[in-house]
Amino acid sequence: MQLQPDEEAILAGEAGETRQQMIEILIALGKVFSADRLVPIQSAQVSGASYKTIGEAGLEWLTMLDARVSVPTVLNPVGMDRVRWREMKINSDFAKKQEEVINAYARLGIKLECTCTPYYIYQTRFGDHLAWSESSAVAYANSVIGARTNREGGPSALAAAIIGKTPEYGLHRVEDRKPQVVLNIDGATGWNETALYGALGYYVGSEVGDKIPYLQGVRPKRNHLKALGAAMAASGAVALFHVEGITPEARIFEYDVSGLEVIMVEPEEVLALMNTIPVDAVALGCPHCSAEELTEIAGLLEGRRVTRPLYIFAARKVIEASADAVACIERHGGRVYADTCMVVSPALEQYGAIMVNSGKAFAYVPNMCGAAVRIGTTEACIDIATGGT
Repeated sequence: MQLQPDEEAILAGEAGETRQQMIEILIALGKVFSADRLVPIQSAQVSGASYKTIGEAGLEWLTMLDARVSVPTVLNPVGMDRVRWREMKINSDFAKKQEEVINAYARLGIKLECTCTPYYIYQTRFGDHLAWSESSAVAYANSVIGARTNREGGPSALAAAIIGKTPEYGLHRVEDRKPQVVLNIDGATGWNETALYGALGYYVGSEVGDKIPYLQGVRPKRNHLKALGAAMAASGAVALFHVEGITPEARIFEYDVSGLEVIMVEPEEVLALMNTIPVDAVALGCPHCSAEELTEIAGLLEGRRVTRPLYIFAARKVIEASADAVACIERHGGRVYADTCMVVSPALEQYGAIMVNSGKAFAYVPNMCGAAVRIGTTEACIDIATGGT
C-alpha cells in the first residue's frame, strides 16, 4: 500500500501505541484485499457494543486502548436501555458489565448514540466514504443513500474511526458496485407494507448470498428499502442492492443488466414465510424505528390495550423527537426502548416465541434469542399484541 507521510508516522509509533496498532489493522486488511491506499472517511459506526456479544475478552481489549476517534463515530445497539434497564428486567451483573463497555467506548470519544440507524441522526451524503459495521446500516448507506462502505467488523470499524481512514477496496470503488444478479419480482408493484419487503429481503438474501442484486418489479418507499436491505444482509450477506428506477445509483448509472443471471421471484414464495404460530411477545424496531414508524404504531394502538408484551426499539434522539407518538404507545401498554434491540439484549430471551415485522429479526431471533419467530405486518403485530388471534 502507498502510505502518506502522516500515515507512515503513525505506523512508526509517533502517535502512540494504540494508533500504531489501529493503522496496522487497516494496512493488513488493505493488503488482503489489494487496496492501493487509505481514503478519508466522513463517519464510523462500531459494532460489538453489547456485552452479550463481546463478553469479557472484548471488554478487556477495549480498556487497553488509549486514543480518541478522529471522525464522528456512533455505537451499534448495546444490551440494554441505558436509562430503563431495570424496567427491562436486566440482571444487575450484566448491567454493570454493559456500563463498563459503554464507558470504555466513551473514553475513546465515541458518541453514545447506540443505534443501528445512524442515518437518522447524522447527515450522510451520496459518495461519502464511511466505515460502518452494522449490516443493515451498511446496506442502507450504500443502497438508499449512495454512500460507500464495506461491511466492517467491529475492530476494523474502530481502527478506521481512530485513524479517520479506511482501505480503498470493495464497495469504496465505483467499479465494484455494479449489479451482479437480477431479481424479477412478478406481481408485487402494489405492495405497501414493511413486513412484505422484510420477507422479500429474507428470501432474496437466501438466494443471492453476498452478490449485489438488481431488483425489478417493486416500488419500495424509504422505510421499505430499510427493511429490504436489512433482511438481505441478515439472511445472506448483501451490503449493496439496487432497485430499478428507485435507488440513486440505479437511476444515475442506468445499469445495463441484460447479460446477468435472472432469478424470478413469485410473491407466493415470499408470502409463504408469513407463518401463524402462537407467540408470547411482539417486538418491533429491527432496524430501529423511524419517527414515521413510531407514529404508525401509535395510530394502530388507538382505542386498544396491549395484553401481550410489546417491545419497540428506536434511537434515543428519534424517541425524543417523537414524544407524542411514544407517549401514546406507552399509554396503551407498549414500551419504547432506546440504545438496544431485540437481538442483542438478553431481555427477550425469556420468551419461547416472538412476533416481528422484520425480515432481519426473522433471520436473527432464533439464534440470538433462542426463540421461535413469526413475521407479519405491523398491523398484524399490533393485533396480536392487543389480544387478537
